[in-house]
Amino acid sequence: MIASVHGVVAAVGPDQAVVEVGGVGLAVQCSPGTLAGLRVGQTARLATSLVVREDSLTLYGFADDHEKQLFELLQTASGVGPRLAQAVLAVHTPDAVRKAIANADTAALTRVPGIGKKGAERLVLELRDKVGPIPVGADGAAGVTAGAWTEQVRQALVGLGWTAGQADQAVAAVAETVDGPPPPVPVLLKQAIRLLGRTR
Repeated sequence: MIASVHGVVAAVGPDQAVVEVGGVGLAVQCSPGTLAGLRVGQTARLATSLVVREDSLTLYGFADDHEKQLFELLQTASGVGPRLAQAVLAVHTPDAVRKAIANADTAALTRVPGIGKKGAERLVLELRDKVGPIPVGADGAAGVTAGAWTEQVRQALVGLGWTAGQADQAVAAVAETVDGPPPPVPVLLKQAIRLLGRTR
């Protein structure tokens, strides 16, 4: 079991990073929020979970152990595989997921692509007693203050290989679509990547 990786970030893509450990480049699947914190050429530590299948070995990476533990817990629910578990953590913070499950907030859970009403009810039923205590002040999503997200998304885009100018244009375009409180940073980052995908 590979519990974590620590090394220089060799590459960052839309859904994975390559971390060099002891001369070996390990491809690690990460959520947009985790990828946003990585910079090519800098050292990083990722908590990891190795998913073994008959035809593949896939390493999933997380910003911290708390997120990794929830990723593994989500997969104990029937019908939840690693990709869906990662999608949950791309939309919500770990604390928000625990709160949604503990409070039977199926509306929050169905905001995750791939989870319908029945799937959300199943998560609540199967995991409610396993999520542990809910931290005070756990909010609904991986939210961010109105002014902070633009710089986070801009830095993430530059880290993914776009120029500062392209990143600025994409952030400006996404900002025009934000009305009221901004969505989670990973959601905004995905929007920006989609926009840039058309012009790259």
